[in-house]
Amino acid sequence: MIRRAPLLVIFLTAACGGDKQATTSEVTCGLPPSSIGQFVDVPGGSFTKGASPVYNEEAPTLALHVAPFALQVHEVTNDQFAAFVNATGYVTDAEKSAAAGGPEAGSAVFDLPDGASARIDPWRLVPGATWRSPAGPGSSLTDKGAWPVVHVSEHDAAAYASWAGGRLPTEVEWEYAATRGLPDPMDSQSGAYDGEDHPVANTWQGIFPVANTQADGFAGAAPVGCFPPDKAGLYDMIGNVWEWTDTPYAAGSHTLKGGSYLCADNFCRRYRPAARQPQDTDFSSIHIGFRIAKDIPPATE
Repeated sequence: MIRRAPLLVIFLTAACGGDKQATTSEVTCGLPPSSIGQFVDVPGGSFTKGASPVYNEEAPTLALHVAPFALQVHEVTNDQFAAFVNATGYVTDAEKSAAAGGPEAGSAVFDLPDGASARIDPWRLVPGATWRSPAGPGSSLTDKGAWPVVHVSEHDAAAYASWAGGRLPTEVEWEYAATRGLPDPMDSQSGAYDGEDHPVANTWQGIFPVANTQADGFAGAAPVGCFPPDKAGLYDMIGNVWEWTDTPYAAGSHTLKGGSYLCADNFCRRYRPAARQPQDTDFSSIHIGFRIAKDIPPATE
């Protein structure tokens, strides 16, 4: 894994990760087991990609048509990823990095502020921070099977998707589905906040990075499905954790969509369908996960 220090600066600039999460004893939300692994068929149609752009990378605005596909209703969970690892013996890029050692070993974690205090540079590379130990050595997935899996690279996400009989969505598919799901199609921020500015997704409320009011109920990631589904029947398309797509952003990088629980109005307004973020393909952090898509066979006469 490469170019760690610049990537941490990019993460801080993007304002989106965290290593302190609400404990299961504090959480009474999430999807029932019967809903885990379900898919929604997204019908084909036209939409405007890059609508209402805020950042330069969201341009140009394009009118596109998208073929139908299916999308998992929630982000891939720790339990789902564990089933994949148990069946295949797969070793993630973060685990390989930790085993290799060296100054660039590890995966990225973010120190959430304690009260009003915050580190100037809250990002850290932690050897041993993996999907099994999200906050680093000593942490575990106990009672966190329904949380989104994190510390997975694009390579890892694509490997899981193939094993599960699917694939990663393209950036266009992801944005099309998220746009269809907006509560108010005329308001690109309505997936994160309602008309009275109440949070309807897991993002950062307050001044990033020094104060998080946790008005949405969470300091870190939430179990999948703690927030209401969007109009397309999808959960956590906005906020919670960034999601990998299979669309390259530039050489050696892929496109992330959706923002995370650290995207704030004062610093990272990437909780909109049009928002996009580059990330090195082999990089991982505590705020990046994914969901999978499947092709829908064409209708026959």
